[in-house]
Amino acid sequence: MSLTRVWEPIKINTLEIKNRVVRCANTTTMFPDSVNDDFIAYHKARARGGVGLTILEAGAVHPNSQLAYAINDNAVRGFEKLQAACSPFGMKIMQQLWHGGHNLPGFGGTMPWSCSATPSALTGIVGVPMGQPEIDEVVAAFGTAAKRCQEAGLDGVEIHGGHGYLIQQFLSPLTNKREDGYNGDLLQRARFLVEVLQSVRKSVGKDFPVGLRMSTSSAKGGTSAEDIAIVAKHIESLGLIDFFDISYSDYFLISGMTHTMAFPSGYQLQLNEPITSAITKLPRIVTGRYRTLEEADQVLRDGYADMVSLVRAHIADPEIVKKTAEGRVEDVRPCIACNQGCVGGLLQFGRMMCAVNPAAGLEQHFDETLITKAEQPKKVMIIGGGPAGMEAARVASLRGHKVILCEAGAKLGGTLEIAKRAPHMHILGDLVDWLQRQVYKLGVDVRLNSYVEADDVLKEAPDALIVATGGVTVPDGRQMLCPGELPPGMDQSHVYDPAGVVLANLPSLKGKSALVFDDVGRYQAIAAAEHLAKAGAAVTFVTSHNSYAPKMYGTSRDNESMRRLNQGEAGFRLMVNSHLVEIGKDHCQVRGIGVTKAERIAADVTVVVTSQVPVRDLYDELREKIPAAVLAGDALSPRDLMAAMHDGHRAGRTI
Repeated sequence: MSLTRVWEPIKINTLEIKNRVVRCANTTTMFPDSVNDDFIAYHKARARGGVGLTILEAGAVHPNSQLAYAINDNAVRGFEKLQAACSPFGMKIMQQLWHGGHNLPGFGGTMPWSCSATPSALTGIVGVPMGQPEIDEVVAAFGTAAKRCQEAGLDGVEIHGGHGYLIQQFLSPLTNKREDGYNGDLLQRARFLVEVLQSVRKSVGKDFPVGLRMSTSSAKGGTSAEDIAIVAKHIESLGLIDFFDISYSDYFLISGMTHTMAFPSGYQLQLNEPITSAITKLPRIVTGRYRTLEEADQVLRDGYADMVSLVRAHIADPEIVKKTAEGRVEDVRPCIACNQGCVGGLLQFGRMMCAVNPAAGLEQHFDETLITKAEQPKKVMIIGGGPAGMEAARVASLRGHKVILCEAGAKLGGTLEIAKRAPHMHILGDLVDWLQRQVYKLGVDVRLNSYVEADDVLKEAPDALIVATGGVTVPDGRQMLCPGELPPGMDQSHVYDPAGVVLANLPSLKGKSALVFDDVGRYQAIAAAEHLAKAGAAVTFVTSHNSYAPKMYGTSRDNESMRRLNQGEAGFRLMVNSHLVEIGKDHCQVRGIGVTKAERIAADVTVVVTSQVPVRDLYDELREKIPAAVLAGDALSPRDLMAAMHDGHRAGRTI
């Protein structure tokens, strides 16, 4: 691959950065009070992988606002350890300085300050309006925090002036309702920003790199790209900063910050073009779901930016730069932009994870450099060629075991081979392709079209067995909140499970109706609903949960799907807290949970998404005959892709 720009060094103020690849700030919550070993190991892995510049996640400058951690004495001591661990690899480290305004409470739950008494689109918190003493206090706090970072040996700081946080709350007419010198025209609303930058520059001097992150608002009447361009041009002329980091969106459209696989790489570029073209003197960083260095190089060659951020790509594979430089592009583990771990993990598990990289955030225990050859290589048999089975085969092979991978179907991939056919999910095929390449490259004995029974396993006489045979849906319509009320009509030909409806060669459903019943809350029902809507059906989405696909909360895939379905021509209806009572020939009976009267809903096609049961018969039959036998993925407990990959990885390491 011929990359002409991405390898070029670049200077920011007096700081030379070895390449044009940036890993911009992303929240991990691995750093609750002071820099811990997990946090250091996470960044060290990316430093070793070749990143030119890392900007650490938002650090609170004032106790009135909390996200992940505060820039305090503990942080300073931790930054020194972090810099010592990463500097040998040539990666430069900057810290993002942040105040969230009305979006999040402060340390200890205190009510946050904001420019005006307006509600947060994220939490609904109404900020406490800042008087001049509070403004002066926060302005000084930015300068103090920057000085702490400089004294800790970091290479620079970035001021967060976007994404609807405090600085942008002053900039936006939607949130700035003040009647003093901090409101008025656009540049008057930029007064607070200018004072913050002046405070920072005074604290750190002229030679310490200072950057500014800015973003366009997604809300009508908010700060447009043209507005931000004017402010950026003004800031550039003042000589207070050394680079711009341009992003998109705020909490009026939270998914805009980290759009999913439904959006193309570089989706922010055109939206922010007025800003990047207005900046003519200082380096510009852009972001927006870039997945490869080839994509980054194209942006640089076209002149849209001077550096490109690849955040999720580095979560998926910390060695993306190194592997690309070595000509091993096909070995780069692909980010599939599912947001399950990197964003959703923050809300569901309290820390960042990754669906495709089980080591992300756990590098000090699971980094791939820690995979060592087994002292006594084993013959390992793996049954099931889905993501759990393939990941187990890959890792077991890296440990030097002789691995046999058996798959009953004609292809590897398991349910991903079906899921990738659903609307907006084709990128799942990238993960399947990568896993396939790795297992074949490592010499795994792959046996397709091989339905394996207990006797077949015993004939092979493996030292260890991993059963990753997945799960199946019980076709009786059993629902978790009313397991004793099975809906009649499940055996009809127009009733499908989510995989069946994606695989079915359905005719056009224009003018027809469809009902999707979701008792699980993951993506299966979303995929089914979008598949039916794409075929032209008017879709009624019925769920036993309190909301649409609640287990996808935080990933943005639920919000994006709802927008698409609501914008469809055929129509869409959502019914929550409901129970599927009966399936008729052209309708369903649905009843609210705790309600006695059922409602008749038209449904020419019905999709029922209920909990699966694990397929573990083979394991149960062999567990006493092969002591080193384990379950992985849905065969252990039906869950999702992230669980399957993590199960498979652990099984491959420990077998």
